[in-house]
Amino acid sequence: MSATESYRAARDQLLALSGDHARAAAEFSWPDVGPTFNWAVDWFDQIADDRPALVIVEEDGSELTRTYAELSRESDVVADWLAERGVAAGDPVMLMLGNQVEMWVAMLAIMKLGAVILPTTTAIGAEDLADRVTRGGVRCVIANARDTGLFAGIPGSWIRISVGTADGWTDLAGAAGRAWAPRPHPGTAASAPLLRYFTSGTTSRPKLVEHSQVSYPVGHLSTTYWIGVRPGDVHLNISSPGWGKHAWSSFFAPWIAEATIFVYNYQRFDAAKLLQELRARDVATFCGPPTVWRMLIHADLGERPAGLRELVSAGEPLNPEVIQRVERAWGLTIRDGFGQTETTAQIGNTPGSDLKPGSMGRPLPGYPVALLDTVTGERIEGPGEGELCLDLSRPVLPLMTGYWGDAERTAEATRGGYYRTGDVAARDADGFITYVGRTDDVFKASDYKISPFELESALIAHPAVSEAAVVPAPDPLRLAVPKAYVALAPGHEPTAETARNILAHARAHLAPYLRVRRVEFFELPKTISGKIRRVELRAREEDPHLDRSGEFRDDQFPGLRSRP
Repeated sequence: MSATESYRAARDQLLALSGDHARAAAEFSWPDVGPTFNWAVDWFDQIADDRPALVIVEEDGSELTRTYAELSRESDVVADWLAERGVAAGDPVMLMLGNQVEMWVAMLAIMKLGAVILPTTTAIGAEDLADRVTRGGVRCVIANARDTGLFAGIPGSWIRISVGTADGWTDLAGAAGRAWAPRPHPGTAASAPLLRYFTSGTTSRPKLVEHSQVSYPVGHLSTTYWIGVRPGDVHLNISSPGWGKHAWSSFFAPWIAEATIFVYNYQRFDAAKLLQELRARDVATFCGPPTVWRMLIHADLGERPAGLRELVSAGEPLNPEVIQRVERAWGLTIRDGFGQTETTAQIGNTPGSDLKPGSMGRPLPGYPVALLDTVTGERIEGPGEGELCLDLSRPVLPLMTGYWGDAERTAEATRGGYYRTGDVAARDADGFITYVGRTDDVFKASDYKISPFELESALIAHPAVSEAAVVPAPDPLRLAVPKAYVALAPGHEPTAETARNILAHARAHLAPYLRVRRVEFFELPKTISGKIRRVELRAREEDPHLDRSGEFRDDQFPGLRSRP
């Protein structure tokens, strides 16, 4: 069986088992695609026909469409052109483009060369960019002309390719004049590097995650199964290039399913316009990060867009209140899932399967998920709470090859025969897994263990709360108490009355030992990928010189006085 046939058979098996999670988990195994594999040639080129593969719509209504066949040919041409400029197999190529057709073409072209893709967000600052060029050993950069100035102070003889005209850079438009000829298979080993992603750096300096020619391209079969995308679907994922989630469901998963990737570009999020596009484009599967879902529920959701079949969310846990409000409006449940840059989708609520409120689901097909006690390191069998890990007693195909250039961090993450995610979760008797928090974020107050996510989920149910981050605040009696940093929803003011209402809401909806004791209205610090940096808020609370004039405490308000 050829690599393409083996890959298709595994994909078709999961499509056939959609709605039967137990059977899929029991029967699925990762396909053997052989010693050499190149997804762009062995899969994408093999399915390349006149079906729409990519549709991009801009705010002004302009539209671009590419078929599978057009993208296959264009990526062949660009690969030849890049090779002429010195890009070779194994070369790290930094790709810093937005959601534009050149990004998808370049991804395929770099794959066809056997080079290594370093996706990078356009929102990056000059200092971080210099670090990534240096640490990534970059041989070539492809960026928009308007962003080339960010590279002005970065030394090196790396190849400079721009989309548009820029001094000292070669315009990618020059590739358009070449005649098309099919690219030969580059002969890439299945174990050869394909992608290197910088992590979001929520708690420390970003790590450089390396994936092979199979770990993401084959591993995202699990993501395809979780999303529920099918051949012919129109799939919308709201994500920015440069992060692993973009590769998850704006590249691999929909094209594994032979679906159409739909992109709606906007400068500023507008819920009404997004909902209009969902309806007009007959979107079947929609993935949005929690931030987008939280903004959508503050808008008029209206009737369910007729084509919508599957709703999913990933990136951070999704609060139950958001899920319930969308379900009431549309009759569809947003299915949560879990994965990391280091992996594909590991855990998920899958189409047609039973769901449990608050749970992010069960291990996806091909994933040997285990829980380890956070104190003893012992494996927990059956129900319990511990660190989410992957059992490495057998190969876990979708797992990264390691942190590139950092053997110490790789060894730490894979010590003792397990890959350690750094996330704590609880498993019930039916195998459903509920997110608790990052190992760094869980804290104790009055000797009770506190999961910030549980408290944040209660807070976000209050109409004044758009987003919240809970961290420990020093307390002379309890050592630490839960404090909420709150970003307010539109129409609400940062007043004492608003704080009192939020604290009263928390008191009514949380057990006494979980009660939020302090509130501060604050612009939440985030990574450039949009994840909240609780580490900064914890450090702020530990600062003895912190100005606490903006903080509201429950003992300030009559009727909210806390019992010790």
